[in-house]
Amino acid sequence: MALTESTRAELEEIVKRYPQPRSALNPMLHLVQSEEGYVSPEGIELCAEIVGLSPAEVAGVASFYTMYKRRPVGQHHIGVCVNPQCGILGGEAIFDALSNDLGIGNDETTEDGKITIERIECQAACTYAPSTTVDWEFMDDMTVDKMRDVVDKLRKGEPVKSTRGPEVQGFRASERAIAGMDDGLAESGSNNADAVMLRGLTVAKEQGMPAVDGGGK
Repeated sequence: MALTESTRAELEEIVKRYPQPRSALNPMLHLVQSEEGYVSPEGIELCAEIVGLSPAEVAGVASFYTMYKRRPVGQHHIGVCVNPQCGILGGEAIFDALSNDLGIGNDETTEDGKITIERIECQAACTYAPSTTVDWEFMDDMTVDKMRDVVDKLRKGEPVKSTRGPEVQGFRASERAIAGMDDGLAESGSNNADAVMLRGLTVAKEQGMPAVDGGGK
């Protein structure tokens, strides 16, 4: 779909949040992605025009960060962490199973346009490995069977609740939220660290371990 004047207005509004226009580029690219499902050439040119950069400079940013896609993403994006801890504990098996079930490889989309899967190097959620995300919402402590159930529900259009956040809304809706547009769902998940997340701190306190600053003191 073509970017609209409404999109331009929202991009310009994002720029106003930053002291330097080019500092707004990352959320602007997420907004473009929310409209078109990827960072299109048209989106690159529009962002470049608004922030005063060349299209090549904007394309350099879009090609550097893996969250920006240069071809359309499916209705839902599934990220499977395959970094050592998650990979060993089941991440590799999860990705392989989904890849075989869906008939697609890394960063590819099913023919019906519903699901894109991606190998992620780290989800920053090692506490509950293996970790996956659906539309960038955490799905913790997953297994092959659990993820197959998630994919089945997504393809049927049934609701899927993330582990810590809200019901998943779709890739484009998540991208819009990442761009800084309020979706009204900020209070839908749990923001509290649980006993598992705090286990390291708990053990340190139990054993009287002192805090260590950057200088090793």
